[in-house]
Amino acid sequence: MEVLKVYLPVRMTEAEITAAVQAIVADLGATGPGDMGKVMGAVKTQLAGKADMGLVSAAVKASLSQ
Repeated sequence: MEVLKVYLPVRMTEAEITAAVQAIVADLGATGPGDMGKVMGAVKTQLAGKADMGLVSAAVKASLSQ
C-alpha cells in the first residue's frame, strides 16, 4: 500500500476545498441552493480525483446557504 500511495494524487485539505468551492461559486455567480447542480458540475470537473467529494458537497451546501 505504501508503494501505491506514491503514485496517487495528493488529496486537498478541507481549507483548500472550501477556498476552491467559494471561488467557483463566485465565478458562476451562484446565489442559493437552487444553483447546487450548476456548482457541483463545475466543482466535479475541477476537483475530481483531488478531493473527497463528500467534503466537497458539504462545502458547496455551506457556501450556498450563506
